Amino acid sequence: MADPVPNPADAPLAPVQSPTEPAVDLTAAEGGAPLVPAEIGAQTMREYVRAALLRIRGGESGMLPVVLGLVAIVIVFQAISPHHVFLSAGNIVNLFLQSAVFMVLAMAETFALLLGEIDLSIGYVGPVGAVIAVQLVQPSTSNWPWWAAIIVALLACALIGFLQGTLVTRLRLPSFIVTLAGLLIFNGVLLIVLAIGPFSGYPSLSGPQTNVRALYNLMWGHITPTQGWIVMALIVAGLGANLYLRDSRRRRSGLVAPPVSLSVVKILFMAVVGIAVVWVCNVNRAAVGTLEGVPWAIFIVLGVLGAWTFLLQRTRYGRYIYAIGGNPEAARRAGIKVTSIRTWAFVLCSFTAGIGGLLYASYLGGMSNNVNGGQLVLYAVAAAVIGGTSLFGGRGKAVHGVLGGLVIGGIYNGMYLLGLAVQWEFIVTGGVLIGAVTIDAVSRRGSASAGVGRV
Repeated sequence: MADPVPNPADAPLAPVQSPTEPAVDLTAAEGGAPLVPAEIGAQTMREYVRAALLRIRGGESGMLPVVLGLVAIVIVFQAISPHHVFLSAGNIVNLFLQSAVFMVLAMAETFALLLGEIDLSIGYVGPVGAVIAVQLVQPSTSNWPWWAAIIVALLACALIGFLQGTLVTRLRLPSFIVTLAGLLIFNGVLLIVLAIGPFSGYPSLSGPQTNVRALYNLMWGHITPTQGWIVMALIVAGLGANLYLRDSRRRRSGLVAPPVSLSVVKILFMAVVGIAVVWVCNVNRAAVGTLEGVPWAIFIVLGVLGAWTFLLQRTRYGRYIYAIGGNPEAARRAGIKVTSIRTWAFVLCSFTAGIGGLLYASYLGGMSNNVNGGQLVLYAVAAAVIGGTSLFGGRGKAVHGVLGGLVIGGIYNGMYLLGLAVQWEFIVTGGVLIGAVTIDAVSRRGSASAGVGRV
């Protein structure tokens, strides 16, 4: 006999919520666990701080470990450095200049790491771009304008990234093997380009010529103290206004936005950091004569950071990179052009490495066959991971490369002040890298356990 057709009238009625009962949280899954991060719905600073603490306890530590690591490095080296010079104005500026190359290369590596890939070639791709620019501006040969030489150098690096990205994405070759081969190939290309011209393998950036000095000043040039204050005020005002107006528009539109007090705190923090940076840089750092002002390298690093932060956090392309790094198959099924996005990520990686290579050439005052590209790429990967970018893909920001580069630069600078041998720098940096990867793995395991508990 067929089953009787159920009568809708016989179905039990849903319980009516009493006006005295608390409202049902529609963002919660079974067991009352929130489906969205609690800080998204925070309306006051107290709620936001409480939600952030809950997130940290759940394994999502964010940038907290690297910030605490930087604080520890500053405290330790300031205490044990000779005459406590670690926090002196001259040493702080010198530390940033030493870290600038690591920071830019780490931001380059972030594009590959976000996809769960790796690019081992940037340690020589960047210097190849640099030696192209250095050769082009030489007055005794081509004597190109400095800006044209930089454009050609960066386009050459982007082309290298396109070729390597095509091999990885179209032919589905492992990025580890492709970029390892690239490291060897472009080491050879570097030596070939160095041999061009009457420079005996060492084209220099020394001399009074305008185009040569322009490349040299990428690292060693600086603006006047007055210009530094003006530029700082404009940057803080622009970023602060953009932040406040964006959050205000979201509130007026009924969208989720952080509390007003948090926006004000962020703006004040930017102002304090800007004032501190300009004040330190405006202190006379020369033992003889005058050397003061914000170095151009700071603006270059901030420019790269701002551009790639906007690209990754505010554009569709950035959202696609995170989606592919989190789950490439799901991204493909969602209609994302995975192959194109991944190829462009390798292009951006090599392009950014070219900027790092130009800073490296400026720091050295020229190029030679003594470029240690293997060490540069290892430091780039270490800086990105130490800063908070995941080796497993889908998690990371451009600012992580900056923070990780400061950690490595701080270790290098502090040990140099102590007169320790370079092997101890390698050992300590390796230990910090292991600690960062451990934190990443533990936080992911904790997040996964929390997710299972919510099911």
